[in-house]
Amino acid sequence: MKEPADDVVDSFRRWVAMPVEQARCPVRDVLDRLGQKWATLLIMALAERPRRFSDLQRLVPDISKRSLAQALRNLEEDGILTRHVFPTKPPSVEYRLSPLGRSMLAPLAALIAWAEHSHDAIRTSRSRYAEGTAPDLARGGTGVR
Repeated sequence: MKEPADDVVDSFRRWVAMPVEQARCPVRDVLDRLGQKWATLLIMALAERPRRFSDLQRLVPDISKRSLAQALRNLEEDGILTRHVFPTKPPSVEYRLSPLGRSMLAPLAALIAWAEHSHDAIRTSRSRYAEGTAPDLARGGTGVR
């Protein structure tokens, strides 16, 4: 029976075997944007319903206007969300997930569940690493990387 790790290994081998200009590694290309600081939170906020800029800023209060605008532009450029301008005075703008953006909600939900489940273990590991008590040190390693 094929394990999920087998698919990861197969994909990696296929991409590294391609010439760099041909491969344009899908993982690096796509996840570069989706892995940006605010992208996942904005996608999560838009999963429920379309939202205006000010709504998104309220939902993610520690994001600056400039960072929010840039993150929305990036997600729009990638086709993850759409921007709708309503002909009102002043113009009203609403953001919503595109069909492509909606198609990533199931894999994103799995990643979110993993992050929630693993968060404490990761924070503990970070603390141990910072203290110099990470598992490799306990086994006699030098801690030098």
